[in-house]
Order: sequence, then structure tokens, then C-alpha cells
Amino acid sequence: MNPLLSAAVAGLLVLTAGPTPIPQGNTPIDEGRTKGVVLTNSKIVITGDAKGGKSDGYVLKRPCWYEPGLDAEEMLKTQEALRAYFFRFSAGADAEKFEKFLEQFRERIGQQGRWWGPAYNASDPKGEECFGALDPFVFVPPGQTPPAGITVRELAEIARAALTVPEPTVRLSPDAKSYVNLPTWVWVEGIGAPRRSVTATIPGVMSATVVATLQEIKIDPGTTGDRAEVTVNGCGAQGKPYVKGGTFSCGVRYLRSSVDQPQEKYTLTVTTVWPVAVQGDVTIQFAPVEVGTSRDVPVGEIQSNVRPQ
Repeated sequence: MNPLLSAAVAGLLVLTAGPTPIPQGNTPIDEGRTKGVVLTNSKIVITGDAKGGKSDGYVLKRPCWYEPGLDAEEMLKTQEALRAYFFRFSAGADAEKFEKFLEQFRERIGQQGRWWGPAYNASDPKGEECFGALDPFVFVPPGQTPPAGITVRELAEIARAALTVPEPTVRLSPDAKSYVNLPTWVWVEGIGAPRRSVTATIPGVMSATVVATLQEIKIDPGTTGDRAEVTVNGCGAQGKPYVKGGTFSCGVRYLRSSVDQPQEKYTLTVTTVWPVAVQGDVTIQFAPVEVGTSRDVPVGEIQSNVRPQ
């Protein structure tokens, strides 16, 4: 930031709206992934399905940015009202320095445009450093976006990072234990509405909405193909619940017992797949949200007794 940093601290109090925590935010990035976002010094408002679910770890491409703030007249009034903050936070401050500080705002009176201020994602370890490299305020003419200024595309990315989907309950039949060559039906419950959406908005300026719709499930039997056959042609979006006398078309047929496996069980994982679309005129392709849930499946041998005739 520029040499007026100490005075800018006060300016940022009015340019921005403080931290906006998003579920699963403010956690360290693990192997390139982060859980949600924590918007700091930001005016962005997050609404929709950012709660009550699980994030897939979408990482914002840029951890800091400029956001539009006050017009010239409003900015001057707020800075003039922050005289006490200036003297508290600026080393060696006096009336002459304060008047010099205000001059950058007075000279913009009568000009069309807005002051833009920096914000950042605090859940990214690089966010604060990125924020510190930006100027505390930049005056921008109407219809323009400054370098590092937020765009609708980046707003959509923030909505994508905040998006969560339900973590399902995996149901099996047979439930407690399966057997070699016996079809194990697989489906999920607890999804609720198969559509989730999040909107990120800078009030009065722009907004972006992302929508995720449950499309399919993936089944990982927890072992190799020589020990299990997976059938998914009839799974649909949430699997196929067991029906007596029904045709098996979604699940696993284990070919070998789990007696030689750790704890004598296979670990089956069901992953729900939610393709993501952006509403409006924004052209951006997001990877689907994928959330997996696992459960143990003990598989035994069917024993039979043969009696001599």
C-alpha cells in the first residue's frame, strides 16, 4: 500500500463492510484446496445455499481484488469525518498533514466515478499479502474496471466457492452384511431438493448466481475389478432403492469375500455429482461439485450343506 497506509485504515472502515464469513471458511488450504471463503473488507453479500451442506473445496483464482465504493462527494465527507482516526493511526499527524491527505479526495469533487477499495479472501494464506500490495483506494471513472478490480466472472467464482451441497446418507440392501455374488442395491437419502444455488452480490452494482443440480451418483466398491462388479446403468440421480422382485440395475456385486481385507470389510464410497451452471450472460465453465460418503460393507461366503442321497 502507499505511504498513506495509516490514514487508509480509517478510509477502509467506510469503503468496506467488514468480514463476511462463509460456511467452512477460514481454514488452511490443504493440497491446493480450501473450504469456502472468508470475505474480508468486502461489501459482497452471499445468499442461498451456502449453509447446510458440504463444500467441495473450490479455490478462488485470485485471493484479493478491488470493489466499487463511494462516489467523490460521499468519500470526501466520510474522510473529513474521520479526523480523529487519522490522528490516532497516522504517525506524526497534524492538521497540515490531514489537509494534505484530504486533497486527493477534494480534487475528485465534480468528477463522475467511484472510489474502489481492496478486499480479500482470508481463508487463502496468500490473501492478506495480496491485499497489502493493493492501494487503499483508487478512483475509477464510470463504466471502467481498474486493474485487479472485481468482475462479474470473479463474483461468480466467489458464489461457486461458497456453494455447498448435502452430504447424503448411503443406503444398501442387504444392509448389515452382503455375500459373494449377491447383488447389493445402492441408493442415497437425505438429499432434499436436488437443486442448490448461491448468489454473490455487490448491492446496487452487480451480482452473479450459480446453480448446481444433482445429476448422478458414482459408486466405488472399495476394491479392484476382479473382486467387485459395479452396475450404474439404472442409478439415475440418487440410485435405486431395493424393490422385492425388482431388476438389479444400481449397485455392486462382490465377487470375493472381505475376510482378507482390513477389519474384514470393504469401504464403499458413493459420490453425488452436481453439475454447476452460471445464470445470466456470464460464460464460465465450472467443474461439478462432487461430494462422497463412505460406509463399510462386510462380505461373506454363502455356506451350503450337501447331504448324501
